[in-house]
Amino acid sequence: MDARLERVGAPALFYQVEGQGSPVVLIHGVGADGSSWDEIAPALTSRFTVIRLDLRGHGRSGPVDEALALEDFARDVLDVLDAAGAARAHVVGFSLGGMIAQALALDHAARVDRLVLLSAVAGRTEHERARVRDRLEILRTQGIGAITGAAQDRWFTSGFIERHPDLVRERMEQLQRNHAPSYAAAYTVFSTSDLGERLHGICAPTLVATGEHDVGSNTRMARFMQAQIPGAALRILPELKHSVLVEAPEAIAAILLEFLAP
Repeated sequence: MDARLERVGAPALFYQVEGQGSPVVLIHGVGADGSSWDEIAPALTSRFTVIRLDLRGHGRSGPVDEALALEDFARDVLDVLDAAGAARAHVVGFSLGGMIAQALALDHAARVDRLVLLSAVAGRTEHERARVRDRLEILRTQGIGAITGAAQDRWFTSGFIERHPDLVRERMEQLQRNHAPSYAAAYTVFSTSDLGERLHGICAPTLVATGEHDVGSNTRMARFMQAQIPGAALRILPELKHSVLVEAPEAIAAILLEFLAP
């Protein structure tokens, strides 16, 4: 199947469908969009129908309300699955997308076959939520530019920044292009949502994976999720930080194929 771009709902949610086989939905993180999977999706399309969406406030999709809750983002993903004719799907969530994927697996278990939490977050301590609230206040008072510079070092290893300065700059510009309210909504979710006490209710086979040096979705959080979700597997990716989709797309694609198509 050739890639096709569709839209659903109001405000509009844009999504792309390509490939063949059972469906897998890829959910991006805050400040990115469906294009963040560009280096990974092609490896999956020979085995799966790949559905990539732009969350509200990202890419082509419509504006986001800062008051949105995690469940609203999950509902958007379900709307896209319904529009694509996918009664069930494997669900892969990156970063904020990982929290959305957890909400789907908990509240809509019948829709989720297998679950991958990639550089995801959950079970934050109150201290960590307080730090997120601090970043939210910086965003509100100083604007998006005040946090994207720091994000470069949080997302990428120093070696990757040195070897690929143009690519890193392009990714930082992508974060700038996506609407600032999308960050406010995401940080509000990060600072108020704690799925940690509910993770034991996830029944889908689950893989948790994160970079060894990721400071956003750190290894403590990954091990916490793996311990709470019954039967979950854990992969710690050596030498990597948060932006594993960019720094290690071939490795991520191989991990996904191994787990989703055993």
